[in-house]
Amino acid sequence: MTAFRADSDSTLAVYESADGTWFTPVAERAYMPAVGVVRDPSVLWHTDGWYYLTYTSAADATSIGMARSRNRIDWTALPPVPMLVPGRLEGTWAPEWYSGADGRVGIVVSLTWGYGFTPHLLTARGPALSVWSPPIPLLGIGPCGPGSLGYIDAELVRFGGRVYAFVKNEDTKLVELAVAGHPLGPYRFVAKGDWAGWGGPLEGPSVVVLPGGGHRIYLDAYTEGRYLYSDSYDGFRTWSAPAELPGLSGVVRHGTVLAEFGSAATSDGSE
Repeated sequence: MTAFRADSDSTLAVYESADGTWFTPVAERAYMPAVGVVRDPSVLWHTDGWYYLTYTSAADATSIGMARSRNRIDWTALPPVPMLVPGRLEGTWAPEWYSGADGRVGIVVSLTWGYGFTPHLLTARGPALSVWSPPIPLLGIGPCGPGSLGYIDAELVRFGGRVYAFVKNEDTKLVELAVAGHPLGPYRFVAKGDWAGWGGPLEGPSVVVLPGGGHRIYLDAYTEGRYLYSDSYDGFRTWSAPAELPGLSGVVRHGTVLAEFGSAATSDGSE
């Protein structure tokens, strides 16, 4: 798990766990960017053997921060990735790694021009992760009308030949679920409101495949200072009652969990 510390949004914390429940520190102060913050950090284990980090670098950023590490402890800053979009961008938030069915690596990021958030997907042009396509909006996920704050914290998960988007509704502060046949959409929402019984406000959904089958979602109950997890074994239809992660509540915020089963280049709950 990579997360930012609850007492410092400019400090990256790294944890590990053998069972996905009890997390112990790898480095509680692993990385601090020279400028800005390291909020919403997401980690990828790439085919080149490096761990790559992407993160929100500022509330009004027009790019996303990047770093990499061999051992998850010593991190080296990489050039930020600019968002090559038209208009006056006013915020670039909550990047999350996504590994496509074709093996291509992407990042989902929520952009705002001052009237709500819309998730976008940008794709690496080559294995070096140094050149990126312009971000493309996820069709069907965005502000729902005048005054709507839209959706943020998008986590894309491949399952059963489709792509599921776990997203935070910024109007209700609840995590909802949409599905599409392609990572760019069009998406349709299949579960809204408090559909899974997780409650809210919640943010930062992170989904991993469980070794015995099924999926686990990690959720930041940020107004309560609690970090939660919940499991599903029926294709995201029903979920276990949310339980608190021992030792992490009140310590870290908005993390991403990477499940390592011996193959690199994945950071989501894809199958």
